[in-house]
Amino acid sequence: MDHFALRGGVMHAEDVPLPVIAQEVGTPVYVYSRATLERHARVFRDALAPLGDVHLAFAVKSNPNLAVLKVMQREGYGADVVSGGELMRALAAGMAPADIVFSGVGKTRAELLLGLEKRIGQFNIESREEGRELAELAAEMGVEAQATLRINPDVDAGTHEKISTGRAENKFGIPLVHAREAFAELAGLEGLNLRGVAVHIGSQLLDLSPLEAAFEKVGALVANLREAGHNVTHVDLGGGLGVPYKAGENPPSPAEYGAMVARVTKGWGVHLTFEPGRVIAGNAGVLLTRVVRVKRGGNGPPFVIVDAAMNDLARPALYGAWHDFEAVEPSGERMTANIVGPICETGDTFARDRECDALQSGELAVFRTAGAYGATMASSYNSRGFVAEVMVDGSQWAVVADRIAPETISDAERVPEWLE
Repeated sequence: MDHFALRGGVMHAEDVPLPVIAQEVGTPVYVYSRATLERHARVFRDALAPLGDVHLAFAVKSNPNLAVLKVMQREGYGADVVSGGELMRALAAGMAPADIVFSGVGKTRAELLLGLEKRIGQFNIESREEGRELAELAAEMGVEAQATLRINPDVDAGTHEKISTGRAENKFGIPLVHAREAFAELAGLEGLNLRGVAVHIGSQLLDLSPLEAAFEKVGALVANLREAGHNVTHVDLGGGLGVPYKAGENPPSPAEYGAMVARVTKGWGVHLTFEPGRVIAGNAGVLLTRVVRVKRGGNGPPFVIVDAAMNDLARPALYGAWHDFEAVEPSGERMTANIVGPICETGDTFARDRECDALQSGELAVFRTAGAYGATMASSYNSRGFVAEVMVDGSQWAVVADRIAPETISDAERVPEWLE
């Protein structure tokens, strides 16, 4: 459920007509619904309530906007971060250092130091080499890093290959077959409290079976580690729950996910961490765009050219991803069209042969389910500016990220004297 709906023939974000935002801010622009974010955050939390005291760490990479993070902080969520920049954003949003989990396969020495200096709650170690470096830095500082060892369970998540992270050929985590040996080595290092294990097999999962298979492997590993004398108190089960991008997709609900986790983890006796992202933010945002013109093609469908482009919403170009495309003020008529942006690449195509609302030059439309992995993946390709972001709260709204003009971007560039 989201809070984007037609009222009197005009699409609203909560109580705000989208044409009002387009008029005041311009297009393209991301529009987020606070009510939707809060509802999804609470539904996910309630689904895990039977598990007791769990830690919820919002996956900042899905939507790092400070206003979005502030909503999550107010809902009691910490942060799952994968860079020093995301760590600082989480802190700026008011999230407690102890509630921050630092994931990611390529943490630099500077980022490890930053996490230690800020006294974050947990490092998810991705390799023996990273573990040794973290332990060395912590010992030099006279502190103890709280950490888990990320395991690669070699489970195919059944999702797009570019967002799969749990197969043996993926770069993430330590292969399960080497986990006990690696855990034993790192657990003995000064400066490191290796208190458990972590797993995350991918994103946009539409089936619980791969997750269950991965969690069962983790449970067996926890038992083996304890038999070897290790004190395992924490397990991070990651995130990955999918959302429906189009009709016919029926991803598992948070309640179904929670029931599966409760069944699989029964008797583990650990403190569980979860890292939801898309499942909370995905349907909480749309990308509002305006039709530049409708171009008639050859024998095929016309091209509906919009002012949003692959630099604003990269998922269709990167993954062939589907986003529903709807008119803001639908006439009731339908058309079949190719939905494209103005970027000078054929890859700047949002949809081909798509049945959609009939649209004309100057009319507004939205790409739905754009609240996750939307603005955060934007670029300035073709010397286009960065898209603006707006948050709606009932009848009020505010710009929560300014549009960055192309000239502002070029102001950061320099021509050396020897080229003058």
